[in-house]
Amino acid sequence: MIRCNPCCKGGGEKNMNVNEIKRLRPIALVCGLALFLATAPMVFAQQTVAKNTIKPTLKIQSVPNGAKVRFRGVVITRDADTFTMRDRNRTDYEVLLTGNTSVKSNGGVLRLGFGRKYPVADILRGLIVEVEGRGNSQGQLVADKVRFNESDMRAAITSDTRVTPVEENQERLSGQMDELATIAAETRNEVRANSERIGSLDDYDVQESATVNFRLNSAVLLPEAKQKLDALAQKALSAKFYMIEVGGHADSTGNEARNFVLSRQRAEAVIQYLAITHKIPVRRFVTPMGYGETESVADNKSASGRAQNRRVEVKVLLNRGMSQGSSTPSAAKQ
Repeated sequence: MIRCNPCCKGGGEKNMNVNEIKRLRPIALVCGLALFLATAPMVFAQQTVAKNTIKPTLKIQSVPNGAKVRFRGVVITRDADTFTMRDRNRTDYEVLLTGNTSVKSNGGVLRLGFGRKYPVADILRGLIVEVEGRGNSQGQLVADKVRFNESDMRAAITSDTRVTPVEENQERLSGQMDELATIAAETRNEVRANSERIGSLDDYDVQESATVNFRLNSAVLLPEAKQKLDALAQKALSAKFYMIEVGGHADSTGNEARNFVLSRQRAEAVIQYLAITHKIPVRRFVTPMGYGETESVADNKSASGRAQNRRVEVKVLLNRGMSQGSSTPSAAKQ
């Protein structure tokens, strides 16, 4: 009796497993290749859809009015009551659907029997159709019959299911990009305007001015001077971001030191009148300055010239940077 060695038995099982793997390897390769070929169209179709969602350029061919025609082609655009089809010669026709249009699938392989009726709304982009009808005065093909194969309808439904969400997402993103572009343009304009405002904060424009005169060696306001200051105060109180600059002057009568003091007293008299009588806050006034006889506007050799030089010049200044940023007038901003 011959007995089998256990180790030989194990070696036989191992050899059988190796042979089995070698025998099944071609089958596994075939299955893997088939799976790749089955999934590849879906992947590439998604990439193609994402890249080719731009609407096609149409060159509509007019159909003669009253002419009875039949065309076969693919639906490339779809609207509520019309669709555009393109034939094998890449000629486009606009098809008008009416309540009398018959939409059916072909009956069987030999187109025998009765096809399935479809509503007009089921005509989708990508569907291969055969349309029969007559031309109208607008050059459209008024469809009497629309026929197609069931397999083509299933393919069109699959294509529309994949393409439509991508197109809708692109339209949504396009709208968001337009909105962001508008916001960016507005932001740039605001930044530019703010930069100009900041650069103009140290610049002032004279809105109003008045000159009041004084008697010789006097800092007392005359009635005529008060009337001028009243008018100026009313205009100043109706402005925004204003300052009031006050400068006092004297003629050449008396010594130079005395004239500096007198001119300063005249400027302070104007500020006191405006602050007390018209309630203009003191912070609105630039520090008053007494120029003495250094800035004469007339000849001090004549009495009339000296009378003109005994004066206070008052200017209402508007901050150019702040006034550019304000579009609505405000009353009595203090």
